[in-house]
Amino acid sequence: MNAWFDSLRVYREPRLLAVLFMGFSSGLPLPLTFGTLSFWLAEVGVSRTEIGLFALVGISYSFKFVWSPLIDRLPLPWATRALGRRRGWLIVIQILLALAIMALGATDPRTEVGLTALAAVFVAFLSASQDIVIDAYRIELLKPEEQGAGAAATQWGYRFGMMAASAGALYVADYAAGFGGWSVAYMVMALLMGVGMVTVLLTVEPAGSIAALAPPPGETAADRTLAWINGAVIAPFADFITRPGWLGVIVFIVLYKFGDALAGVMANPFYVAMGFSKIEVANISKVFGVFATLAGLAAGGLAVYRLGLYRSLLVCGILQAVSNLMYVAQSFAGHDPWMLTLTIFIENFTGGMGSAAFVAYLSSLCNIAFTATQYALLSSLATVGRTTLSASGGFLADQLDWAIFFTLTTVAAVPGVLMILWLMRRFPLPAAGAARKPALALDD
Repeated sequence: MNAWFDSLRVYREPRLLAVLFMGFSSGLPLPLTFGTLSFWLAEVGVSRTEIGLFALVGISYSFKFVWSPLIDRLPLPWATRALGRRRGWLIVIQILLALAIMALGATDPRTEVGLTALAAVFVAFLSASQDIVIDAYRIELLKPEEQGAGAAATQWGYRFGMMAASAGALYVADYAAGFGGWSVAYMVMALLMGVGMVTVLLTVEPAGSIAALAPPPGETAADRTLAWINGAVIAPFADFITRPGWLGVIVFIVLYKFGDALAGVMANPFYVAMGFSKIEVANISKVFGVFATLAGLAAGGLAVYRLGLYRSLLVCGILQAVSNLMYVAQSFAGHDPWMLTLTIFIENFTGGMGSAAFVAYLSSLCNIAFTATQYALLSSLATVGRTTLSASGGFLADQLDWAIFFTLTTVAAVPGVLMILWLMRRFPLPAAGAARKPALALDD
């Protein structure tokens, strides 16, 4: 027991505090192009089908692995000289991201929904690019024994960032309704990007990023270019597809959170349809819900420790699928804040459990020689369910009763659960993990 308490000292490291605040900056933009934006769109009368299609603006998260080798390996000349390669990229991206968030808030989706969508696409692209740098920064900044604590700190910071951009934005939009409303809310969110900028300026450049600046081998420019492409682009992906069952792994990663994402894309329009006000949604869904998610993350981490990766993925996957049925109960209860509180608690707690097990699984798949690019690939695949596949949620909600729609989201989670059972039988984790030296060591 004393050893357990002694291990908590790792959270006193300043590096972990930096990772926490970077997680905040990583989580902040997501609701502004997804959950919070969907509330804004529903409020001004945009159709459910169009709102559902807005999930596609986040497609950058699904394809960030395409440009991750460039951000991972190429320096920005003037920014690198002043700050270092990782910090230089982060500061430039964060400044552009703050400006893009302000531009998104300045649009009027009631009359120019296309311009709103374009601004949201730009915000999502910059946000996905920021994630690439933050993931690499975290891995290079922390010692091997701190990686587990770093993953937890990142998740907590990420959730607080999402809470600021969801509940915080709803509060500001409500209180500023007479003088700007949503525009003021998005302006405040843009200013909060300063948290990440200050963190970057106060944190040292990771030593690992400096070592990676060594020029590629080769006698000619063409040889050096080919060597760079092989090491930065080809090798990480070639390494991944040589592992047994890699195609099944990809299918599982895409499907595991699909049911959750399909429900989530229509959650805010559902609250509006049930008659809940901004403040009720902010208090229950965006504040209380975040703390329920944080508790679920802690429970999910414990499940991974006690049950192992596959069994925890199975248990958490079943729980997060069944929890969508709480929305069915809510549809019958109507405008009942206490029922909404129970719905949000169960949904967010089980979702947090699933997220903890899922992030641990993705980390276990990474080869330490290509952690940044492979994690970008895996996390990109993980967003496919939330963006591309879930975009049909608005159309389905338009065609179906709310109770039937949310029942369907539970059914949509079944293939992901079945994939876990298949992977458990065909490709046990210990052998694969041991061979590939995962960035976050987890025993099954």
